[in-house]
Amino acid sequence: MVTAAGLVSLSVYALVQVYAPPRRLHYSDEMLEAARIMSKAVALVGNHFDRTGIPIDETADPNHTGLVGPEHSELATTLGQLEAKRTTTNPNMAGLVVHLLREAGVKAGDCVAVGCSASFPGLMVATLAATRAMGVRPIVILSLGASSFGGTRMDFNLLDIYELLLRGGISAFPPAAASLGGEQDIAAELEESVRQRLIGQIRESGITFVYEPDLQKNVSRRMQIYRESSGSSGISAFVNIGGSHVNLGTSELALALKPGLNTRLEIPAKPERGVIFEMAARGVPCIHLLFIRGLAMKYGLPWDPVPLPAPRGEIGDSHLFSPGESRWQQRRSDEKR
Repeated sequence: MVTAAGLVSLSVYALVQVYAPPRRLHYSDEMLEAARIMSKAVALVGNHFDRTGIPIDETADPNHTGLVGPEHSELATTLGQLEAKRTTTNPNMAGLVVHLLREAGVKAGDCVAVGCSASFPGLMVATLAATRAMGVRPIVILSLGASSFGGTRMDFNLLDIYELLLRGGISAFPPAAASLGGEQDIAAELEESVRQRLIGQIRESGITFVYEPDLQKNVSRRMQIYRESSGSSGISAFVNIGGSHVNLGTSELALALKPGLNTRLEIPAKPERGVIFEMAARGVPCIHLLFIRGLAMKYGLPWDPVPLPAPRGEIGDSHLFSPGESRWQQRRSDEKR
C-alpha cells in the first residue's frame, strides 16, 4: 500500500514538472528580484565558507551553498531529509515566498511575523529575500536547534548565518528574538555544555532570549514580541519555517496544515495551540513551510536540483496536487524540527 502510494506520488510529481507551464503574475518582477537577492545570499554564504576555511561536504552540499549542514552534530535535534534541505536552497524558493505572501494579502510597508527553525536555513534566506524585494518588514524569531542536514554547525549556526546576511545587506532587520529550539523549545535533548554555549551566543548578540518550557507561556511571550515589534502596523501574515514545538504546538491538527498558505484552520484547544494556530485564531493568514516535496509539487519547483536553477519570475501551478496526499505524506515526514 505504501509502495503504491509512493509510486503515485512520484508519478504526480513527474506530471506536474512536464505539464504545468510557468505562470507569470502581476508581481512577477518582485518574484524575480527576490530570487536574485537569494542567489546573492547563497553566494555570500558559500564564499564565507571558502574565505574562513570552514569545510563544505560536497557530497551533501554539491551546490556549495553552505546552507546544508552535517547529518550528525552536537546541535542536531532530530532526523531530517537531505533532499528536502537541498531543494530549499533554490533561489526561486524566494520567488515562491513572494507569491505566498501576495496571496495572503501582504503589501509593501506591512509587517510579517516569522517563526524560523534552524532545520531549513534555505527557507530563512528565501523569506528574508522575499520580504526585502516586497518592501516588507520581517519580525523574525529564531530557534537554533536543527534537524540533520539543517543549520547543524556549532561553529556557524542559524544565528551566525543571519548575522552574515545582515552584514552583507541581504536584510536590514535583526532578529527580534531567539530560542534554543528542540524539545520544549529549550533543547532539552542536547548536552548541557552545548545548551550553555548557545545561550551565551544569544545573550552576547543582544537579541531577546526566549527560554520557556511551558508551551502556553512561550506562545504568549512570542505573540507579545510580535505585537510590540509591529507596533500600530500589526501583523499581516505569519510564516512558519520548519516544525518547531512552539510554532506548531502539540495538537494532531498540525498534521492537517497544508504546505503554503492556510487561511482557514481548525483551532485546537489553548493548551495544545502553537503560534501558527494562535495567529490563525486572530485572523492572521499563515504560511506553512515544512512539507517541501508538497511545495515543490504544487508550484513546479525542481526537486533536489544540481546545479541550482537561475532566478526567474514565474511559478508552475498544478491542479493535480491533492491535500489528502499532503496529509498522508506529512504524517510520515521526518522534517520535524
